Amino acid sequence: MNAIGAPINRTDAWAKVSGQARYSAEHPVEGLTHAVLVTSTIPSGRVLRIDDSAARDVPGVLLVMTPQNAMRLPQETKDGKIQPPVGRRLTLLQEDDVYYNNQPIAVVVADTLEHARDAAARLRVEYEHKPAVLDFDVAKQSVHPPEKVLTEETDTRRGDLQAGLLAASKHVDAVYTTPIENHNPLETHATIAEWDGDKLTVHDSTQYMKGVQKILSAIFGIPQENVTSICPYVGGGFGSKGSVWSHVPLTAMAAKQLGRPVKLSLDRNQMFGPVGQRPVTEQRMRIGALDDGRMMASSHDTVAYTSVIEDWIEPTALMTRMMYESPNQETSHRLAPMNLGTPTFMRAPGEASGSFALESAMDELAYELGMDPVALRLKNYTEIDPGKELPFSSKSLRQCYEIGAERFGWKDRNPQPRSMRQGDKLVGWGMATCTYPTNRSAGQCSASLQPDGIALFRSSTQDLGTGTYTVMTQIAADALGVAVENVRFELGNSQMPEAPVSGGSTTVASVGPAVQAAGHALRLKLIGIAAADDGSPLFGALPDAVGVEQGELYLLADPSKRASMLEIATRHRQSHGEAVEVTAKAEPGDAPKKYSMHAFGAVFVEVQVDEALGEIRVPRVVGVYGVGKLMNEKTGYSQLMGGVVWGISLALFEETLIDKRNGRAVNGNLAEYHVPTNADIQEIDVQIVDEDDPHVNPLGAKGIGEIGITGVGAAIANAVYHATGKRVRDLPITLDKVL
Repeated sequence: MNAIGAPINRTDAWAKVSGQARYSAEHPVEGLTHAVLVTSTIPSGRVLRIDDSAARDVPGVLLVMTPQNAMRLPQETKDGKIQPPVGRRLTLLQEDDVYYNNQPIAVVVADTLEHARDAAARLRVEYEHKPAVLDFDVAKQSVHPPEKVLTEETDTRRGDLQAGLLAASKHVDAVYTTPIENHNPLETHATIAEWDGDKLTVHDSTQYMKGVQKILSAIFGIPQENVTSICPYVGGGFGSKGSVWSHVPLTAMAAKQLGRPVKLSLDRNQMFGPVGQRPVTEQRMRIGALDDGRMMASSHDTVAYTSVIEDWIEPTALMTRMMYESPNQETSHRLAPMNLGTPTFMRAPGEASGSFALESAMDELAYELGMDPVALRLKNYTEIDPGKELPFSSKSLRQCYEIGAERFGWKDRNPQPRSMRQGDKLVGWGMATCTYPTNRSAGQCSASLQPDGIALFRSSTQDLGTGTYTVMTQIAADALGVAVENVRFELGNSQMPEAPVSGGSTTVASVGPAVQAAGHALRLKLIGIAAADDGSPLFGALPDAVGVEQGELYLLADPSKRASMLEIATRHRQSHGEAVEVTAKAEPGDAPKKYSMHAFGAVFVEVQVDEALGEIRVPRVVGVYGVGKLMNEKTGYSQLMGGVVWGISLALFEETLIDKRNGRAVNGNLAEYHVPTNADIQEIDVQIVDEDDPHVNPLGAKGIGEIGITGVGAAIANAVYHATGKRVRDLPITLDKVL
């Protein structure tokens, strides 16, 4: 079978375009009530009193839940800090302290959404104000190290940095900054909660079905099997829906107190604070090199903000640790607490912001040396991860540079800044290296053959719009040996076999092997049933002697002796009264101890800058990637192109502006929080390098959801410098920074 890799259309496409696909706030539930989340208007202090008398006068109001009357949770789980970083420090109306502006402080429930909104607006909140840290320049005067950076050490050192810098003849020493950026998926966070005795069902927009189940179980002190989370479709997540935030248990608390199902959807401005964001980072890069371009030393030191209630780190220096040969290197991460909501994962956390600093510094070094930026990177190319001292499981970066430069026409670049024009526009060409780690977790999947001949595969994973339904269907079809149209893959229910969070570009690499294993196991079980059936053409056959073709099993030695899988399953059901079903698990082995696993790529960008107005346009981008084996050419290219679009957004548009007086996001809406539209995006040319990596997982697939954004911000900044002669080190690159 050859379903894997084929550019088949999405299996869920018709459900989405026809409106049959139900998102979390759209599920019909009898007796449903509507909730509105009320959030704080101060950044630090206490809620002294909430006057709800006017709110209760609104017709249809059913519940005003505040710190004064909210149900009490088990003491050991009242703050919800379970299994960090997926389990976060939550604010669940168990206390009256306020730690940031837009923090949940009440929930109003009514018979209609309009009544709930009206009542919520009538609450009168009296606060005790406390001093707040809202200026990053102030916050960074008092920093501390996180305990870990993901699974790695906070700081690293190899060789002698100072000796390496002294030995170098060319140097770069610069500071790069990235701003707060907020997730804005089309579907905001939404939850429906319904209790049946001590059993809880939630429809929640999430990137982690099992995480919702586990954390709600812990918060309410009930068995995991008593919690069912359901989410067949996610309207975008990008990291923000990887954690369980306060509104989810608050909705369940309201439903418990009220004794009726409750639905709560966050308003757009509530996406700014209580559900995470990419934090401000300040990154100092130092690089020293010899005249021939060989790097002698490098350092990458980051300060990022975290909240005052818990630590969360943007792992910006991880890319620097593994990207280039540098015998003397130091990296560090520090946190600056602020009275803002806790940061969280945002597409390529660490690599998106860290690659901006590293790859911008590499471009600056290339100019110091008078060297081509591609040649500089090739000069410091390494087949060994210098941070881990492990070989890469596969690395096609040389081919990415070569193919990308050829497709872009890089050889025609005049390296002199302000040397290229098109009409009245300054033209700049820039490039950068892309990378993202190849992550994998354990996953499980069940498979059964239904009476209608459909092979049903199930796993409690989620589809964020990336094509999980489709890709898993292709993997299942190939593994079992049937046509794609004879497979149905189901997900989005926590009662299905366990799957990990859809984050870190892990879903295909984690769930895919489990689906593959389930397909193989189901086929073997069918062969065993047929071999034991004296009425079957395959009676007595050993598994290795049986082939598969379009849903039929046959003897390799005599292909005329064959039986359909449906026939075998039907006879088994008739004789034994049970379906043919298996459950399989796939998990990482010891390969990560032997190899460093990453996807790699190179991105080339052209910008056009209006010399008089400073307006920046990106007419074309070429991205070439080595990402193992693509499971679906169409959805894969779409993912990579979407990442490039996000990289353009990071470089030129996105920035959350915080009012330093009260800690509120002043552009907390899609009218003023700028993201690209169709008119901002022009030609994106994505190419894939053929790459065979037997070490990353049985499918040879590397995650592609995040690598597309990496490097793009730096490539655009480098192109802007080439066009204008102005080096912009602070994102986003707006016209005032160019003029």
